[in-house]
Amino acid sequence: MPKIKTRDRILNASLSLFNSLGEPNVTTLLISDELDISPGNLYYHFKSKGDIVEELFTGFEAEMLDLLSVPEDVDISLDQQSFFLHMLFEAVARYRFLYQDLVNVLSRHERLQLRFKRILKKKTGAFRSICESLRNQSMMSIEEDDLDSLCEQLTLTACYWSAYDTLSHLDDRESVDPGRGVYQMMHLMLPYFAPGVQEHAKLISQDYLM
Repeated sequence: MPKIKTRDRILNASLSLFNSLGEPNVTTLLISDELDISPGNLYYHFKSKGDIVEELFTGFEAEMLDLLSVPEDVDISLDQQSFFLHMLFEAVARYRFLYQDLVNVLSRHERLQLRFKRILKKKTGAFRSICESLRNQSMMSIEEDDLDSLCEQLTLTACYWSAYDTLSHLDDRESVDPGRGVYQMMHLMLPYFAPGVQEHAKLISQDYLM
């Protein structure tokens, strides 16, 4: 097995600490202690905690932009839509420190603000592409104004579900349940599905509660 580079070890340990303790509560000294390396060794790779946050965000950003590149000219099935939501919430869970204290993190790392807004815009666009595909297949019936509102609500839920989920177990930030997020998103869309599709969507969403 190849040896993990110190830089990657720092990023992995930082992500774990940020997720479990909250990014504002983690210092570079705590990270170096966790890895049993000197602060000077950490400083050789990253000049500040902000540099670590930015590099982790870059990884998150690449993963999200790839996931959110939903094609606009294909028929998307309900199973594909639910799998997309599953992958989305799994990615959010991996980088949940960003979402659990979003305003605070972005206010202290200003260079990330525009990049995160870009991701939000891409999320809304991805939800619209999925809904329009389902509507074109007569699986979904929704007016344009309602579609705008639904896509915004889906974006809000995807953005703030992690923080809401964490509030239910503040003493254990490791206890995350992406499946419940998928369940809620499916049920936001449920009223607009055709009757037969509704039953299928209910069965799919129930699987995410197990």
